[in-house]
Amino acid sequence: MQQPPNVYAPPQQGYQQGYPQQGYQQNAMVPQGPQGMIPPQLLHPAFTVKRPFWSLLGRKFHVYAPDGSLVAFVKHPIFKLKQEYTIFADEAQTMPMLHVKARQVIGFNICFDVTDAASGLRVGTIRRRGLKSLFRDTFEILDPMDQVVGVCEEEGAAFLRRIFPILLGKWKIELQGQVVGQIRQVFRFFVKEFTLDLSMNQNRLDPRFAMALAIFALQAESAREQGG
Repeated sequence: MQQPPNVYAPPQQGYQQGYPQQGYQQNAMVPQGPQGMIPPQLLHPAFTVKRPFWSLLGRKFHVYAPDGSLVAFVKHPIFKLKQEYTIFADEAQTMPMLHVKARQVIGFNICFDVTDAASGLRVGTIRRRGLKSLFRDTFEILDPMDQVVGVCEEEGAAFLRRIFPILLGKWKIELQGQVVGQIRQVFRFFVKEFTLDLSMNQNRLDPRFAMALAIFALQAESAREQGG
């Protein structure tokens, strides 16, 4: 019998492209599901996301747990017609967690499907609201059935930040009208640093998808800074 949307498949054993599948979520973005199905390295209330100010060949993002251990890495290519990239669990890029891929090349409201690297199943979709994002980043959250269930939106003086990039950024992640996460920039001299706070999540949002949202928002900011 085919599983209904937002229900997790049983955990599987073995490895897929170097990433252990035991305890790995298989088919949902909302709700998060039993904690035993989440990789232990993702069971934290907050994470730190860092990227260098400038990168010539691609935008690099490192995600760290509170103890300083690396839990996710992305090197986003900048010379690619159709936007897509992989979120890895390691900097050597041997353990893929998620694939993020645009459905179309150009458009105002482009959908980016987020799929589980091990199973190929769609975790959810990020839809960028192009016109709104010119003044304030606005990304709709779609479940695996393409239903809008939430939003990731820039807060504060968003328009002024486009004129004065030195101003610190912040975003909220809402799910069905409730805030489940926040992304806040921390001032640093030689690196861009952000905190992904999921302390209010309460098992409602897949933490991998939350990381994908945070990286997506920070990529948009990086693109503005570098002019594309």
